[in-house]
Amino acid sequence: MRILKNLSKDKLAMLSLTIIVVTIIVGIFAPLFAPHDPNEVNMSLRYASPSWAYLLGNDHLGRCILSRIIYGIRPSVLWVLVVLCISVLIGAILGFIAGYFRGKVDTIIMRICDTMLSFPGYVMALAVIGILGVGLENILIAFALIKWAWFARVIRTSVMQYAELDYVKFSKASGISGIKIICKHIVPVTFSDITVISSGAIGAMILQISGFSFLGLGIQAPNAEWGMMLNEAREVMFTRPELMLAPGLAIVIVVSAFNFLSDSLQVALDPKLVNSKNKHIENLPLSKIKIQEKEVAN
Repeated sequence: MRILKNLSKDKLAMLSLTIIVVTIIVGIFAPLFAPHDPNEVNMSLRYASPSWAYLLGNDHLGRCILSRIIYGIRPSVLWVLVVLCISVLIGAILGFIAGYFRGKVDTIIMRICDTMLSFPGYVMALAVIGILGVGLENILIAFALIKWAWFARVIRTSVMQYAELDYVKFSKASGISGIKIICKHIVPVTFSDITVISSGAIGAMILQISGFSFLGLGIQAPNAEWGMMLNEAREVMFTRPELMLAPGLAIVIVVSAFNFLSDSLQVALDPKLVNSKNKHIENLPLSKIKIQEKEVAN
């Protein structure tokens, strides 16, 4: 509730959250929202202009672009969220273990992370795709194998900051097991950090999976995916540029919403940032506040 209360003060954050929630709902219930079958071929409607029946027109096979945009939410956003949750879960478990217990366990986990992070993400993903073959499933597997190391290192750093606090040391001295201390004391205070880095990473992952699909390495035809739709419209990008507009705008809007929400969450979840922001506004003279409001409005 406190998070929503803090977010409600930021109009851009609420707009971003609304876009994300609506996108997820539409993606989950795509058959209810899509006006047509996204894979239905109708050559008589090839490159047809927008109409009441087909609000965004038709592609090179006469398929409904709006329906394909709606169904494209699933691989472009929903499956990326699933992989993100898996990567964060693996990274969090290893990050908590390494940051709290330290010693040899920390050394082994961090050496594995260093090995995984020593290669560029795209290179590792291409290597995995080269071994397993092209396809959305293999890209998602590649992301899960690569991203966890980055989350583990970031979460470990956050855990180390709280593991040395007095109440944690007191819990250790009281004989409470390390697992209970992590679950009761460490997880709640690091939750905000995990939420922020997760929401910030989702935008990059959406761009990456769209990029792989654009290159033909992701989801295969006839399934709909935003990056693949851009690839299909590339051949007529000069004669029919509007075919690239819908999937391109979908990627830009969703990625921007996640990025803006990530920035707002960082403020909403950190009481220090909220208080400093409020104090800054309270200390400003009324005339300056009005001037700033006018500048923002303009």
